[in-house]
Order: sequence, then structure tokens, then C-alpha cells
Amino acid sequence: MIKLIVSDIDGTMLQNGAQSISRKTINLIERLCDRGVIFAAASGREYSNLYRLFGRVQDRIMYICLNGAMIMHRGKLICKTPIDRETGLEIIADIQAKRGCDVLVSGLDCCYIKQNNREYVNHIVNVLKNRTTFVHNFEDIEEEFLKISAHAAGGIDQYSDDFIAKWGLRLPTAVSGDDWIDFNGPLVNKGNALMVVQRLFDIREDETMTFGDNYNDVEMFDKSYFSYAMSGSTPDIRARARYLTPTVESILFDVLHMR
Repeated sequence: MIKLIVSDIDGTMLQNGAQSISRKTINLIERLCDRGVIFAAASGREYSNLYRLFGRVQDRIMYICLNGAMIMHRGKLICKTPIDRETGLEIIADIQAKRGCDVLVSGLDCCYIKQNNREYVNHIVNVLKNRTTFVHNFEDIEEEFLKISAHAAGGIDQYSDDFIAKWGLRLPTAVSGDDWIDFNGPLVNKGNALMVVQRLFDIREDETMTFGDNYNDVEMFDKSYFSYAMSGSTPDIRARARYLTPTVESILFDVLHMR
């Protein structure tokens, strides 16, 4: 019996540039919650951004935010894992040295960016609708760095190998979208966050279902028997999951009618 369902958001629940979750999917999640299934949104996004996506079920589900650096449940912080500040500032300097790269620093309740790039600002504020604070210097941020991201509008693949080679042995470093690469604190990934949730609620791997489409999802595939990669994922992502599906919605429907 499935007791826990964990899904990535961008490229998984939201496909083809969609920025809102369908009413049908919200209905399915609500009915699963009514039957005692725990649903968790697992994403590189900030908590406030994820929270607004889920409408009337937003207070009934769990949030594995910032690739697992922060877990929220019913308005309570379960855990958080920051990046060492000195290391974080080194990463930021490395990103800023790359032409065409913009920085996003995630805190507990908002993200921090500069206003240097109008298109990037518009994407963060008006497309992603992040709760955003503008800074002149990232050194001025007073709270802990929970995640640092590099964005390259022309595609992060032009820089991802360099970033992974330089930082991957020191910190979790993963491509999270066509234009994004994320840096997190020690041992932070969605899989380790999933294990925290499983221990908290005494849920086994064979009672867990996961969905994802990118490299920051593969660790949670390893912690669930019912692991689904999206059909449009790259071959190496599909190879890490046990099953494939074109949509999350179709599998949620099946789970609901199997119980």
C-alpha cells in the first residue's frame, strides 16, 4: 500500500512551461490526503513559491524545499541544512565570473538576486513568482544560505561540467533544469530528505512512490520502490527509475483507484 508520494515540480508536475498545477491534479491530491496518503512536493524552489502552487491542499501536504535543504510540514520547520557562508561566497564569485550567468541565493522564506539583468529579474519575480529580495552585494545577506543557484539563459550545459568538477566533491552540485544548476549544503539532496520523512512517519521504501525528471531527483528514486521518471527525461535519468510515465496525474489516478 502506498503511504507516501513525493513529486518533483518543474518538468514533472509542471511540464511544457506550465506555471500552475491543474485543478484535476489538486483534486487527486486532496482525495489521496483524505485517504491518509502523505503527499510531498520536492523541488529546488523556495517554500513560499511551492506553497502558493497547491491552492486548497497547501496546508495538507509536505514540502521538501531547496533540493532537501529544508523540510516543512503543516507550517512547521522539520529541518534545514545551510551552506557554510565562506564556501557560499566562493561559489557566488565563481558564478559571477561566468559570462551570462546570474546568481540566486535561497534563504528560509525568500530568495535574493541582483537587478543587473532585466530578463532574469522578470523570470524570477513575474514568471516563477518567487518572494524576492534585491541586494547590491550577496555579502549583505544576513541569514544562512540554504541553496545557491546559477542560471544561464543560453543553457547551463555550457558551464555545468566546470561547476561540477570544481564543486561536486565539496558540496552536492546538480543540474536542476535546462538553465539551472544548484549548490547545497553537505549531504543535502532529495533522497536524504525523503529518508528523514520516512523515518518520521515510519514509512518503508516499498510504501513510497517518487516522480522526477532531472539529476536532482535521482537520489530519491533510490529510496523508493515505486520510482517514476518522466518519459521525456534523458536516458540516464530514465535508467535510474524503475518505471516511466508521461504524467504524474495519470499515476495518482491509478493509486487512488487501487486503494
